[in-house]
Amino acid sequence: MAPAPSPVPSPSPGLRASAPAPRGSALGRAARLAAVAAAFGLAVALRIPLCPFALITRHPCPGCGLTRAALALATGDLHEALHLHPLVIPVVPVVALVLLQGSYNYVRHGRWYTFAFQQTRWITLGSIVLAVAMIAVWFVRFFGLFGGPVPV
Repeated sequence: MAPAPSPVPSPSPGLRASAPAPRGSALGRAARLAAVAAAFGLAVALRIPLCPFALITRHPCPGCGLTRAALALATGDLHEALHLHPLVIPVVPVVALVLLQGSYNYVRHGRWYTFAFQQTRWITLGSIVLAVAMIAVWFVRFFGLFGGPVPV
């Protein structure tokens, strides 16, 4: 008679994989997020350059002008917004949605997670199309199209 197979040991409850516990309270995470937003707002208000690419190379990056375009769009100046960056209309709502969703999840659950981290066909395709469009606009602006390069 053949020996009975030994039972497969089940993992002990202490070894199960789980998400790490959030650090600090929701109020503390909200305060940290508000401090980062205030620092960013202050840098924008004082016109402190935020782009490392532009600071190092003294040339505009593919996203150069988007912050100023978003601010122009927020004040209702569509013409100026499109002049600063022609992709302001598709980029700003996507970035705003990612920031709002990530901020909510960070404060509520203690981790930054948005739909942008999901590996779905449409999110991947949309990200690729947007990245290619930004690089194409960046490239043709060096040749004078779309108002030429944005001042750094």
